[in-house]
Amino acid sequence: MSCGNADPFLTKNPERNCLTMRVLVTGAAGFLGSHLTDRLLGEGHTVLGVDNLSTGDLSNIAHLKSESRFVFEQRDICQPFDPGPVDAVYNMASPASPPEYLRLAIETLRVGSVGTENALEIAQKYNAAFLHASTSECYGDPLEHPQTESYWGNVNPVGPRSVYDEAKRYAEALTMAYHRSRGVNTHLVRIFNTYGPRLHPSDGRVISNFMMQALRDEPLTVYGDGQQTRSFCYVADLIEGILRLSRSGEHLPVNIGNPVEFTILECAEAVLEVTGAKSELRFEPLPQDDPTRRRPDISKAKAILDWEPKIDLREGLRLSLDFFKSKV
Repeated sequence: MSCGNADPFLTKNPERNCLTMRVLVTGAAGFLGSHLTDRLLGEGHTVLGVDNLSTGDLSNIAHLKSESRFVFEQRDICQPFDPGPVDAVYNMASPASPPEYLRLAIETLRVGSVGTENALEIAQKYNAAFLHASTSECYGDPLEHPQTESYWGNVNPVGPRSVYDEAKRYAEALTMAYHRSRGVNTHLVRIFNTYGPRLHPSDGRVISNFMMQALRDEPLTVYGDGQQTRSFCYVADLIEGILRLSRSGEHLPVNIGNPVEFTILECAEAVLEVTGAKSELRFEPLPQDDPTRRRPDISKAKAILDWEPKIDLREGLRLSLDFFKSKV
């Protein structure tokens, strides 16, 4: 697999016999952005990370303080900026958890629109590859199951979650417009539920909620009857899929996630098993527009990227356990 495109800013690294890049990662202090940054640095690339820290956390990149190939700038990408020549842009910036995008409703819409456009302008200026981190939320509460990339979705455009869903849907349209109208080498990854170390302990999503409640010997909060489903992908698997997509010739959306489907009750059972907790379950009403089923069809990723996840839920939870213990 190629380490980059044929851009003139690439330099040869004789030790790896591979091309090294200068890469811009927006949202670099976030959960996924920080893991992506680690992987790019591990491949020998230079990374400029930007984040306005509205939801990102400097602790996620604290271990990179002495890394000479990493430069961090606290910056709002909704304000135009020029990072200088880059070979690739990974647009990971956006609040992603329900409590955060509801708290930052306008900001979420702006980063998906204005921020994404600014990032695309950088990619166009420097002839850089561009990857936008989209979401399975583009499918809304799906009427098709599992979800294929050709499914247009069932999204409430004015509900509470619309600030996130529609920001991501608009960003996909904008990305494809830059590809079709301006020739930018763009890629769209639709990310399904992902977990692992650095997932914020008060993120508001099921894995972080359950892990923290179990480790505090609190009841696990189950919304609805617990029969709604999710598919959980460990972060290392997701990052591998993102990198393969960003170096491919595919420009239309690609699902990256774990196709193994769990009910929320089954997820609670797995968390209790891994943590050894004896917590009971506490049932609460299902939030408005909360999807009842979520499972990716990853046939496309298998066919064009030779990618599928390798880490199952219980193994991933064990790999995440020490991180969540450190946050209790």
